[in-house]
Amino acid sequence: MTARPAPNVPRPNTQHSALASLLLTLADDELIIGYWDTEWTGIAPVLEEDVAMSSIAQDEIGHALAYYELLSSLTGVAPDDYAYGRQPEEYRFARLLGHARGDWAITMARRFLYETADAVRLASLERSRYQPLADLVAKMRREEQYHLMHVQTWLERFIAQPGDARERFTNALTDLWPDALDIFAPLDAEADLLADGTLLEPMSELRARWQAMLQPSLDRAGISPSGDPPADARRGGKHPDFAWLHNEMTMVYRQIPGAEW
Repeated sequence: MTARPAPNVPRPNTQHSALASLLLTLADDELIIGYWDTEWTGIAPVLEEDVAMSSIAQDEIGHALAYYELLSSLTGVAPDDYAYGRQPEEYRFARLLGHARGDWAITMARRFLYETADAVRLASLERSRYQPLADLVAKMRREEQYHLMHVQTWLERFIAQPGDARERFTNALTDLWPDALDIFAPLDAEADLLADGTLLEPMSELRARWQAMLQPSLDRAGISPSGDPPADARRGGKHPDFAWLHNEMTMVYRQIPGAEW
């Protein structure tokens, strides 16, 4: 282990370009849901799900690393410094992902909302005129298809179950819905991203497409979730539950600031 100067991570709102801000939100989303899902390792409801959730969590953290590496190529800041070198309130993930792990119904409800939203987002980003991002997303979508299949299977299981299991799941969907809308909050300098072709569609259009895609499943579940997105858009790091996870995931990094392991 060797020491290097402690990182000076640029603040997303002031020093990042529009593209860098987009990459940071994508990376933070994947990192945080991945870390929450690692909490199921060893305690999932059945052995098969223990393996599945560990694999999915590893995929998500790997995707986060890929986004951070692309971001690093623009800014010169090391991926680990982005992942572990910021204060909680500086993370830009959607508020949906700030909630603690909860029970299995809550975890699957969040995964369903996130995976379906991410599928819509990735399908659009794969057509980005920023080729490094388009190429990266094309690779990710192959893995993400399995994540989506996994959570859709659990959607069907919960909906088919009468009583407490179904109620827990539908209640979680309803409760998490407003924070899920934060996934499609307008991005910093979104107009610039649209103008240069990095984004081909505004977040508002992707949100409408996502909601239309979800409607048949929501109808079958017998729910009509409603509510407004968080007023403080894409500031999931301020969620009170995240303080605990931030401490856990940065513990080793903080032992010797700036160390290379």
